[in-house]
Amino acid sequence: MATIEVTDLTKDYGSVLGVDSVSFTVERGEIFGFLGPNGAGKTTTIRTLLGLLAPTAGTATVLGADVRDDGAFIDAKQRIGYLPAQLGFNEEVTGEQVLDYHASVKGDRRRDELLEIFTPPVERPIREYSTGNERMLGIVQAFMHDPELVIMDEPTAGLDPLKQEEFNEFVRSERERGTTIFFSSHVLSEVRRVCDRVGILRDGELVGLEDIETLLDQGGKRVQVETTDDLESALPALDGVVDVNSFADGVQFIYTGDYNTLLRELAAHDVREIEISEPPLEDVFMHYYGDGEPAQSGQEVESNV
Repeated sequence: MATIEVTDLTKDYGSVLGVDSVSFTVERGEIFGFLGPNGAGKTTTIRTLLGLLAPTAGTATVLGADVRDDGAFIDAKQRIGYLPAQLGFNEEVTGEQVLDYHASVKGDRRRDELLEIFTPPVERPIREYSTGNERMLGIVQAFMHDPELVIMDEPTAGLDPLKQEEFNEFVRSERERGTTIFFSSHVLSEVRRVCDRVGILRDGELVGLEDIETLLDQGGKRVQVETTDDLESALPALDGVVDVNSFADGVQFIYTGDYNTLLRELAAHDVREIEISEPPLEDVFMHYYGDGEPAQSGQEVESNV
């Protein structure tokens, strides 16, 4: 049985359509990235999977329980960890009090282990926390009861680069333990390092379901080149060049073609400086599914939890 099974899930707010007939599955022990531009419907889907929103049509089962059946979903919730994008902790209590409260509801058998990896100052009140410390506290509370499934909305927002990498390593180790991870993100480097598969939303619709390597191959690389001669006029003849923008000393573009072909072309020019990097997820998304701007009809309606 899949850990998450979504079938024709629709959430209509009346003024906006949050998600529209979305279907996908997430297998046990899989790290599944849920991607898309802001307003695509990611948070709406997550809140529906948690039973916080009732679907307008369609359904989803999580750990075998139908999200529309409150009674059946009670047990499943005990086996789920959740990290919202907006944490909403009471700023007047300490981190330890936050964890004590969550422990009273769902347990904390891994609390000490997690506090050795993620190190929020639990003795201090939340109002004194940095964004990163608050995020680490949220990660601890999401995993400390050793859930079968963890659902996270932008899990590394606010973490410094070192803690982001520790988080990535931790998530990979959780997969080895059999934990299923489902998270939304717009950080391509994070998705690349940890995900097995990704689902991509656009305007509330699931427009792609890919393994991570396929997504990255389609997304290409961002290339920025400074030359003393005219490289830009040669680019239209190269297959795989899109989104060309010139600047004072050179040109920037997304390249999805054969890298040897690109290098041969660059070798014919006087290159002063070159930078090749992963494009932002927005650029990957737009190249993969069209270069029009996302419509506003799928804008998410969000609230803190």
